[in-house]
Amino acid sequence: VQLVESGGGLVRAGDSLRLSCAASGTGPKPDVARWYRQAPGKQRELIAGITIGGGNTNYTNSVRGRFTISRSNNMVYLQMNSLKPEDTAVYFCMAKDLALQTEYWGQGTQVTVSP
Repeated sequence: VQLVESGGGLVRAGDSLRLSCAASGTGPKPDVARWYRQAPGKQRELIAGITIGGGNTNYTNSVRGRFTISRSNNMVYLQMNSLKPEDTAVYFCMAKDLALQTEYWGQGTQVTVSP
């Protein structure tokens, strides 16, 4: 499974962005998909997750109510509203096969939010 993120960019505080993660390749379909982010000098942080089958979602507190994760066919999205400068980071998509305990990662997409 290969993952490719897109949709990052430079925006102002209060703006919105939608990140996309396109999955391709062969093999078992992952069970969950997650969005992580890593700000400069900080550890990678899990911010949102979704189950591929049921569409159940969860969010870290700092983005709950502003970000929405969704999936459709071979795509996973992260709609980000009311962006803040502290949301500036490289955003990564990850998909996981729970049975095989295998993780697939994208290369990341930069999101920069100016004040």
